[in-house]
Amino acid sequence: MPNVCVYLGSREGKAPHFRDAAIALGRAIAERGWGLVYGGARVGLMGAVADAALAAGGWVIGVIPHHLVDREMAHEGLSELIRVDDMHERKAAMAAQADGFVALPGGIGTLEELFEAWTWQYLGLHDKPVGVLDVDGFYRPLLHFLDHAVDCGFLNAETRARLVAAETPPALLDRLLPADARLS
Repeated sequence: MPNVCVYLGSREGKAPHFRDAAIALGRAIAERGWGLVYGGARVGLMGAVADAALAAGGWVIGVIPHHLVDREMAHEGLSELIRVDDMHERKAAMAAQADGFVALPGGIGTLEELFEAWTWQYLGLHDKPVGVLDVDGFYRPLLHFLDHAVDCGFLNAETRARLVAAETPPALLDRLLPADARLS
């Protein structure tokens, strides 16, 4: 069973479609029989994706550092909650559990995690797919910037092409872990 690591906001954003997308992704992951790995909070989009996956019968692993247990309100209803010492250990534990990475809308923490997973892929530290769920064009400016970085010679086209993007959870999951590449 593949596990998808999802990076997303501990806030909900200003529009309801961000939460709707998190719910749809959590449900889609569970309905495929895959596991969800995420940051372990019960608030914001993080809580929405976890609750949706759990409601659809999915396995959900949360990883949260001790210093964020109260701030991010650790989700105590998960299949598994891993408490770690710091953010470095959190990201390493999440990556170790994951067969692929997805970023939904979020802030600087989400972007940092996305770029770290993609950089690790580029450096050959893993060969797991990395993608973004472009909810209502949220990531469109970033994707255009990355295309610009290719045009300017700071990013090669092959590396840029390995960052998968789609506007719906089913389309993203199909591109992220195609049927012929899924782990059993």
